[in-house]
Amino acid sequence: MENSARSHWRVISTAFISMLVLTACQKELTEHANSAQLPTVTTAPLLASSSYQSEQTFTGTIRAGNTTGAGFELSGKISELYVDSGDKVSKGQLLAKLDTRLLDAEHQEIEASLSQTQADINLALSTLKRNEELKKSGYVSEQLLDENRTQLSSLESAKKRLLASQHANQLKLDKSQLRAPFDGIISVRLHNLAEVVSAGSAVFTLVGDVKPEAYIGVPVALASQFNTGQEVDISVQNQRYKATIAGISAEVNTISRTLQLRISLPKDAKVINGEIAYLHQQQTVAQAGYWIPISALTDGIRGRWNIYVVAGAQSPQQIERRDVEILYTTQDMAYVQGAIKPNEQFVTQGLHKLVVGQAVSTLAATR
Repeated sequence: MENSARSHWRVISTAFISMLVLTACQKELTEHANSAQLPTVTTAPLLASSSYQSEQTFTGTIRAGNTTGAGFELSGKISELYVDSGDKVSKGQLLAKLDTRLLDAEHQEIEASLSQTQADINLALSTLKRNEELKKSGYVSEQLLDENRTQLSSLESAKKRLLASQHANQLKLDKSQLRAPFDGIISVRLHNLAEVVSAGSAVFTLVGDVKPEAYIGVPVALASQFNTGQEVDISVQNQRYKATIAGISAEVNTISRTLQLRISLPKDAKVINGEIAYLHQQQTVAQAGYWIPISALTDGIRGRWNIYVVAGAQSPQQIERRDVEILYTTQDMAYVQGAIKPNEQFVTQGLHKLVVGQAVSTLAATR
């Protein structure tokens, strides 16, 4: 009887131990399965900074060192056009010409008058010399000699007037030819062949082939940051250039209320007259905060911004929401401050898949 009872208890004990082992194994398997099902988030530590670099951008335009409307100093009809838009020209090159037939006729008339006057002068001079010889013999009076001298003087004065008219006529003929005042490119042709143009009316717009310049206005409050000769960053059509401030205006623009900077670009800068230019100025702002990726930000309530941090020293860790204020942004980073501490682990991306209080496993972000 006693042996039978012992055998019975041995069977019960063995069954109970087996149940305990099985239960423990099942619990371990369940915990392992639950752990494997936790979402994995990428995190990085919050690194504190005492300041940040802010880039300010100011806008202006490109202008060639020399840009002018080239035109005739005289009115008249255009008889020849030697260049057109886009042509390269050199200083002194003939660009256009006016009809000079009237001036040519005037020139011939002056030449004829000069020839006649010179002949009269030669005759008066020989007459005076002959009468002076006769005066020695008493055949000519002093009065006649005075008349000869006066006639000669009058003829010489007439010759001087004709020479002055000839010079004026030649100047008009020269100014009827339009020549390039400097090396450059014809930007626009403003008149056509046979058109009558007034004096001073531009026939071409000529852009000088010299070092280009950018004219950019900056607020008066920031003007003290700039000095003549200072090197600055300029961009045109997404191309960056190192340029130099050539001059600073002495008065404020009455419309934009800015002070204009004249900035010399490198001579090989690939820019076109009239293009938009941007001045980029770096400024250090002394304000504590943290740099985080834009992807780490999410909308909060009442227009606030939030980030998610991973809290808890033991696994599994949980998601917590923290309010932050954006102080400055670049293309893909934000400088923030708020209810966060240095070295806290924040979620860098994938915030739309998470909720506050959710248990997660973490993976360090690669930098």
